Amino acid sequence: MAKQKMMRLFAKWHIWLGWLVGVPVLMWTVTGLVMVWYPIEEVRGTHLRVESEQVLIPASLEPPPLETGEGYRALRAAMQDGRPVWFATHADGRVERFAADAGGALPAIDEAYVRELAARQIVGGDNPVTVEQFSAEESPFDFRRPVPSWRLTLDDGAHVYVDAQTGEIAAVRTRFWRVFDFMWGLHIMDLQTRELDQQSDFHHTILVLFAALAVLGSLLGCTLMFRRRKARVKVPT
Repeated sequence: MAKQKMMRLFAKWHIWLGWLVGVPVLMWTVTGLVMVWYPIEEVRGTHLRVESEQVLIPASLEPPPLETGEGYRALRAAMQDGRPVWFATHADGRVERFAADAGGALPAIDEAYVRELAARQIVGGDNPVTVEQFSAEESPFDFRRPVPSWRLTLDDGAHVYVDAQTGEIAAVRTRFWRVFDFMWGLHIMDLQTRELDQQSDFHHTILVLFAALAVLGSLLGCTLMFRRRKARVKVPT
């Protein structure tokens, strides 16, 4: 008798936990469905990038004549506009460009450069709706990188971000990318940063609570599978 009462109590708890846990489970399912609705290449705007022939960096490339003590921590070479360019990173993260073929620092990235770059490398980038400049401290939320940048908004609502230090396209954010980003924040229950990396703090109170309730509900469900039911006696008609 006591066992039957306990099982009935477990059944009631299981039902209430099912209603409570069902909300985040439904949210995780819906957000997961939205995130896989389109191929990830379309979400990231890969289809908007114009394919170009890869140009190799000359093997005889010499590093720029940097003065000792200027605080450079890294050097990187790349082909830009058909010419080899050195990117020198300072200790504070600031980046400078140097022409490897002619020497000397290259001019700052301006609006004309950004427009010409987008026209060459982005589908529909030849006629942006707006072109805006941002400082590292005012980085837009859908970019989320602490570097100065330029943002071009295309007709279809896509945002093209150009690093204002290196002159390279740093990111393409389609309209659906922003929907994807919001759904991702709901999925990991972090609408503030929406970041998940090795430095992420997984000790999220709400996430831990619902995960614990889901485990408890699952255990109750497994226990109720062993509940014995009396066979119904058929009454002859």
